[in-house]
Amino acid sequence: MLSEEGIFPVTRDEKGELLDKLPNTGIPVSGTVQGEGRLAGTPSLFIRLAGCNLRCIWDKGNGEYSICDTPHSVFGQFKSVSFSVEKIISIVEHNIGNIKHIVITGGEPSLQAKAVSNLCSRLKEQFDVHLTLETNGTIFDRELAAQIDLFSISPKLSGTNPTDEKIEHFGLTKTEIHKNHDRKRRNIKVLQSFIDYSKENQKSLQFKFVVTKKDDVEEIRNEYLDHLTGWVGGDVFIMPLGATKEELRVFTPVALEMAIKNGWRFSPRLHIDLFDENTGV
Repeated sequence: MLSEEGIFPVTRDEKGELLDKLPNTGIPVSGTVQGEGRLAGTPSLFIRLAGCNLRCIWDKGNGEYSICDTPHSVFGQFKSVSFSVEKIISIVEHNIGNIKHIVITGGEPSLQAKAVSNLCSRLKEQFDVHLTLETNGTIFDRELAAQIDLFSISPKLSGTNPTDEKIEHFGLTKTEIHKNHDRKRRNIKVLQSFIDYSKENQKSLQFKFVVTKKDDVEEIRNEYLDHLTGWVGGDVFIMPLGATKEELRVFTPVALEMAIKNGWRFSPRLHIDLFDENTGV
């Protein structure tokens, strides 16, 4: 199950026929660049899975809130689309060109681990591409992990908890997923599994922490990093909250200072800088 974006950005359908309009990038070619982490700026195609086991709503620290920047990938709120592996492979084939990187994202792709593993195996076999898995780090599946080159893990801080006030603010219906968010968002055992598997199998790994305030550094250290072994400073990326250019301007100084002070890495959000709020970019 993919989000409505599906495979993006593309210019041709599964038959190789040109689409009626340009991708949301506004550029007459398939593909975009990875916007975040250690591969920022790398030409890539994205495959966005639908469904997530968390319901993030960030507290911006000024009485305002910011909902997940990909709400269109969450079941129950937006339309999802069923794609066969063969259809995905055909779309990729007609759009990949010289691109060597494909990003599997969501939502939370690991909710569909078996199907995604099969898809990744086919992508590797047919196109010999580098695969990034973007995940919230709450589910580890060994079969899927075997297909991935870079685990891009974004553990969620307590500021993402969907409190009753936040849910009411956005006019949402409270579900069991909202109720279980705080309990599920932090899974040290799963995060350690990603680290151990990466070291044992020569895979790449990065932790991307989205921050809004200076105090977030204490939670990153005390609730996450101090409980994990085998990571190094270059594995930790600090990224400002930002679904819009305006939000990035507010939170970038906090993230930049935190990264520099702690010997971690700062992650840009190039897709916001380049395309602002547009989806499918």
